[in-house]
Amino acid sequence: MNIYDQHLDKNAANFVALSPVSFVERSAEVFGDLPAVIHGARRYSWATVRERSARLAAALRALGVARGSTVSAMLPNTPEMVEAHYAVPALNAVLNTLNTRLDAPLLAWQMNHCEAAVLITDREYAPVMAEALRILKREHGREPVVIDVCDSEYSGPGERLGAHEYEALLAAHEPLARLEGPADEWDAIAVSYTSGTTGDPKGVVTHHRGAYLNAVSNAATWTMPHFPKYLWTLPMFHCNGWCFPWTVAMLGGTHICLRRVEAAPILAAMREHGADHYCAAPIVHNLLINAPAPLREGITQQVRGMVAGAAPPAAMIEGMARLGFDITHVYGLTEVYGPASVAVKRPHWAAQSLSEQARLNGRQGVRYALQEGMTVLDPETLVEVSADGETMGEIMFRGNIVMKGYLKNPASTDKAFAGGWFHTGDLAVLESDRYVKIKDRSKDIIISGGENISSIEVEDALYRHPAVMACAVVARPDPKWGESPVAYVETKADATVTAAELIAHCKGLLAGYKVPKEIRFEPIPKTSTGKIQKFQLRERAKSASAIE
Repeated sequence: MNIYDQHLDKNAANFVALSPVSFVERSAEVFGDLPAVIHGARRYSWATVRERSARLAAALRALGVARGSTVSAMLPNTPEMVEAHYAVPALNAVLNTLNTRLDAPLLAWQMNHCEAAVLITDREYAPVMAEALRILKREHGREPVVIDVCDSEYSGPGERLGAHEYEALLAAHEPLARLEGPADEWDAIAVSYTSGTTGDPKGVVTHHRGAYLNAVSNAATWTMPHFPKYLWTLPMFHCNGWCFPWTVAMLGGTHICLRRVEAAPILAAMREHGADHYCAAPIVHNLLINAPAPLREGITQQVRGMVAGAAPPAAMIEGMARLGFDITHVYGLTEVYGPASVAVKRPHWAAQSLSEQARLNGRQGVRYALQEGMTVLDPETLVEVSADGETMGEIMFRGNIVMKGYLKNPASTDKAFAGGWFHTGDLAVLESDRYVKIKDRSKDIIISGGENISSIEVEDALYRHPAVMACAVVARPDPKWGESPVAYVETKADATVTAAELIAHCKGLLAGYKVPKEIRFEPIPKTSTGKIQKFQLRERAKSASAIE
């Protein structure tokens, strides 16, 4: 034993488990009089949010919620969803935020899988949740305690499903003296189900340490100042809002809540409340680019957007730049708490052309400051690929911002962590400056006549046509080439374009073998966060990868 191991033990004065719950207590203490939540006519200070969260925690404790209990939440981006992110972890319980677009059987399956003890649900979702609860009881014998939220900003139909109403429950309980984190920072903080772009959802279990560190990384990555006005365009149910419920708390910022993600209310919130930060998938940024110009009038502050959820087309990044919005491109997965890498903007990029800036910013970039490792490895040998921008490998992460594993799925957990790295399944190259650039998901590479075609590259070309609102490219069986690319396209409302025109457009940008052999003007299936569900399109196209 060396001298630094003697009489220098951890104790209550010098070691506390990391948990983002601590950010809420600090902001209530230091910034208690400052605005924390704006939602329609409701305005809450940080002192009020802390008290409401502590009342919710007290109520949940009285209902038997404790360490290891699961609390499911079927809520839009409302104050109650913010409070659930503070109250549930304070009890060392596990928050399960449900995707508001799922059907009843899948919701019932998820609540059974994570053994939900309590469900907090908004009245708007009463029809689907009533059916989900019936399935949960009939098929699994499980009856969670139900708490109904009657949001002040919702006046539509929806019955109450449970014995408890949210506001009455809060009023009936004195707030806990303190929102405390866990004794062990490795304890689970949330279980989030993958969005199903591959058709195989899994329960991703994250921990307090990772949530704390990624919340801090968000602020460092974005150089966020104190008191940001953060607009909730990203669903909080997705990767716990990329940990931004806790980032905003850390900075004493303001949560500006939105029940609906549409161009008009987004731009109105930016104008009326001075919202200066928001996160979204590319499809939401495209909504703002294509919104009528009058909707954007009166927004005088610098608005900073974060984009992730899919590889952003260069045309989208260029479009946002023309609006004057400052866009930061991040990359990640549910398994790494949302974003865990960023295309850090170098000072000299500003001197480049707009199209070159878009290319540079469109890369997946480098690891977050508090993520220990991210690179591109050969998936068989786990040897790093050459930084030549050509050699393809798989993006892998390791560090504190990586999940605990998949709930009740040891085989998938072991496979995901093989060789001491988290395997993302995303194929990429490492460029000379060591920035990572995704080429495709492993399932989305099209092999035509022995040549690899990146569906993302073809989609980038299509997005450069002014009529294209959304597109996705997958493989279809080809009697001559084995596979060939087929493109699904959604056009802008006021635009018309033919398949022949789009094919001619692509021929001017791509090698001949990469040009789509067919264009289909059809609705494109998407997850609630805007990710395109290519597995459904492969089934439509009857591609080889869908048949396997």
